[in-house]
Amino acid sequence: MHAQGLGQPGPVSSPTTAVLPLAGKTALVTGVSRRRGIGFAVARKLASLGASVFVQHFRLHDLDQPWGGDDLDGVRDGIRQSLVPGARFGDIAADLTDEAQVPAVFAAARALTGELDILVCNHAKSGDDGSILDMTPERLDAFWRTNTRSTILLTAEFARAKAAAFVAPVDAASGSGGDRGGHGTSGTRDDGDGSGSAVRARPGDRIAGGTPFAEPTGHVFWMTSGQLHGPMRGEVAYAASKAALAGVTATVAAELLELGVVLNTIDPGPVNTGYLDADTTDRSLDALDEWLATTPFGRVGRPEDPAELIGWLATAHGSWVVGQVLTSDGGFGLG
Repeated sequence: MHAQGLGQPGPVSSPTTAVLPLAGKTALVTGVSRRRGIGFAVARKLASLGASVFVQHFRLHDLDQPWGGDDLDGVRDGIRQSLVPGARFGDIAADLTDEAQVPAVFAAARALTGELDILVCNHAKSGDDGSILDMTPERLDAFWRTNTRSTILLTAEFARAKAAAFVAPVDAASGSGGDRGGHGTSGTRDDGDGSGSAVRARPGDRIAGGTPFAEPTGHVFWMTSGQLHGPMRGEVAYAASKAALAGVTATVAAELLELGVVLNTIDPGPVNTGYLDADTTDRSLDALDEWLATTPFGRVGRPEDPAELIGWLATAHGSWVVGQVLTSDGGFGLG
């Protein structure tokens, strides 16, 4: 039995990891197309902690919003300025509602350094929502494909890459090898039709991993919203898509943990990314100032607020927080 399992002190941080705790790590952050956005703040935070950073953006979405699109060169320059010496940066334009582009984005991010350690699924669809009276199959599907399905598919790519480390190499002479047990990344079973279909987990099956781990093999972050704390009138499709992520967090986190991967879901609360500015808002701002005066800190969130939380959670210091839906809202959810 490992001594650490008995609650003994873990490894002592080196001076480099203490100052740059993400040195040598590589992060993929999605939805990074505007300098006012949460994704941009997260990318810069991870870079400042030593990580190489790869970002996905889809500017066409922003062009349809009241706040409009940003200068992508300005976005790139802002992230590069936060990189530490030796760290790398890359980016890709991709529509994550197209399932064929999901593995392409993951592969491009991984190619930046040859490995991927952190996945932040920050992308989201905004606009064209409505009340329950406005719901159509097309509207619901649009939010599901962007906010929920692509997040789960990206996480699946990340998980399969990590799971590959637990597949024993095949002995060319004997033909033996493959999964080390349980439900892994390869193998076939006979379903009685001679098809040799790929092994798929059944209810209750556990993923075969390599526990116990000395440290996490990776970190994944999902983003949810304020439907946890009360109604989001006029945002039924958005709230439904984000509620699905919060609801399945514990299930996916438990499976990822078999691979050493830590998943947490973040509710950033109301963060002004431009939608609460008078000239770029998508909603009524009547009595906003009066309402803010009654809040604990007299302001809504800034993109840097959730970015600081994600940055800490991505380090060894925050890795004991696992499978949680965390609200970072300055007390808004308390009423």
